[in-house]
Amino acid sequence: MYENQAELATRIGENQEKRAAELRGPFDFIVCGAGTAGSVIAGRLAANPVVNVLLLEAGGTDESELVMDPNLWVRALGSELDWGFVAAPNPLLNGRGIPYSMGKVLGGGSSINVSTWSRGHQVDWDDFAAEADDSSWGYDSILELYRSRIEDWTGGPDPQYRGSGGPLHVQPAADPHPFTLAVLEAAESAGWQRFENSSGRMMEAAGGCALVDEIVHDGRRQSVFRSYTYPRMGQPNLTVLTGALVTRILFEGRRATGVEFRNKGKLLRLEATREVIVSLGAILTPKLLMQSGIGDQAELRKFDIPIVQHLPGVGRNLHDHVALGCIWEATEKKVPKVPRSQAVCFWKTDSTLNAPNFFTYARGGAAASPENYALFRPPDSSWSLSTGMRPVSRGAIHLTGPLASDPLEIQANYLADPRDLKDLTIGIARAREIGNAAALRSYAKREVAPGNLKEADLERFIRNGLGTFWHQCCTAKMGRDAMSVVDGKLKVYGLEGLRVADASIMPRVTSGNTMAPCVVIGERAATILQAEHGT
Repeated sequence: MYENQAELATRIGENQEKRAAELRGPFDFIVCGAGTAGSVIAGRLAANPVVNVLLLEAGGTDESELVMDPNLWVRALGSELDWGFVAAPNPLLNGRGIPYSMGKVLGGGSSINVSTWSRGHQVDWDDFAAEADDSSWGYDSILELYRSRIEDWTGGPDPQYRGSGGPLHVQPAADPHPFTLAVLEAAESAGWQRFENSSGRMMEAAGGCALVDEIVHDGRRQSVFRSYTYPRMGQPNLTVLTGALVTRILFEGRRATGVEFRNKGKLLRLEATREVIVSLGAILTPKLLMQSGIGDQAELRKFDIPIVQHLPGVGRNLHDHVALGCIWEATEKKVPKVPRSQAVCFWKTDSTLNAPNFFTYARGGAAASPENYALFRPPDSSWSLSTGMRPVSRGAIHLTGPLASDPLEIQANYLADPRDLKDLTIGIARAREIGNAAALRSYAKREVAPGNLKEADLERFIRNGLGTFWHQCCTAKMGRDAMSVVDGKLKVYGLEGLRVADASIMPRVTSGNTMAPCVVIGERAATILQAEHGT
C-alpha cells in the first residue's frame, strides 16, 4: 500500500510517463475512450495483472479545479474539457442550434456533469432485457450489480436497495438547504410521494420526490475515472494515454485487430490481440464506427469509405432528455447559490406510460435559454425548476466527410413528434404546481416564466427555451431488430473482436441522469469480457 495520496500520485505519474515513452503493442485489450463506461472497463480488466490494457483518451488530464469542484461544472461547459458540439439548427426550435456538450477529459461526462447519481427505473432495465433477450440486463440483475459491485453508499442503511464497499462513493445530498426541504414539502403537498432516497424504491414507483444521490465526498467530485481507473495506474499492465484521438478501427477480414490514432502529431497503430472496445459516447462512437466502415452502406459510399459491415442503425435513434426551465424571482430568503440541485421529482404525464417521463431539479439562478432570458428578463436573484422530459422524437448523427477531422452533423430533432409538445405543456403545468405551492411562497416573490401563458405564447416559450440535459444515447443500440448495432453481449453484429460499451447501446434514454447506467454498461462489458476470455 502507498503511504498517502501524494506518494500514489508520484508513482502513477512515473509509471504512466514510462509506459507512454515505451509505447508498443500488442495489448490484450484496447479501450477507446476514458469516459464513464471506458473507465470502468479499463479498471476492471486491469485488475488481472497478466492482462495488458491500453486506454486511449482524446482529452487531457482531469487535474483541474473545474473537475474536482462539482459546483464549477457550468464553467467546464465550453472549456477545453468539452468537445463543444452544436446540434444543427432546428426549425421546430425557431432555428436554434442547441449546444451539445460532451466531456473531453479523463472521466468524460462523470468529470464535468452535475455529479447526480440516478440509477434508472425498473422498467428501463426490464425493457433493455427484453430488447436484448437477456435477463442479465433486467432490473433484478442490475439492482444486485449496483448493490454488490458498484456502490459504496454512505446514506441511511437500506440493505435491500443500497450497497457498500464498491468503488464508487455515493451519498445523499449533504447538508440539505432549507430551500431544498421546502421544495420537497411543496412536491408532497402537490401529490408526490416522498422517498428515503432517489435511487432505491423510488425507481420502482410511478413517480416521487427525494433528495438527490451524488458522487461527491467532502465537497469533491468522485468521478468514475478516479474511482475505477486511477487506483490501477501504478500497475505495469495498464497504460492510459491522453491526447490520443482514435481515427479508425483496424481489421483483418471481419475481425478487429487494433486501432489507428493520433497522438502528439503522429499517426500510430497498435494491435489488440483479444478485443477492441469502443466507449466514446453516443456522438463519437457512431462517428468512429462509420469512419471504420461500419454503418449504413449508402451513407458510407457518399464518402468512399470501404464497407466492412452494413449496419443501418449506426448513428440513428439518437435519444436525449430535453430540458426547460421554469423560473421564480426569489424573496429575501436565501436560496442555494450553486447551480446544482439537492432535490429531484419524477412523474408521468400519462398514466398509461410504464415509467416516469418527466423529472425536475430545483436550483438557484435562472435556467433559461438566451432567447427566453431576453424575453422574460429574470432578476439576478432567482431560482428555477430545471425540468426534463424523455421525448418521443429521435435524432441522428451523420458524417460530413471520411476523416476524423471532419465535423459531424448532429440532428437532435427535438419536437419532431407532435406528442412531445403536448407532453411538455402538461409537464410544465405539473412543475409549476410545485413551484407555486404554499411551502415555497416564502421563497417566491413572483413566477417569472412561463407564468399563465396560453397556447401560442406557451408554445413560443417552449420552442425558444428547449435545451438538453446532455444525456445523449442510443446511436448504436442493443437489440435484435434491423436497426440494432450490438447484441446483448455488446458485440457488434457481423464482426469479431469488437464491442461497444457506452450510452450509445441503450435502446432508449433511462429515467434520470445517465451516468449510473453507463457504469452498469461498463461493468456488464467487463464481466462479459472476463468470462469469454477467461481473464
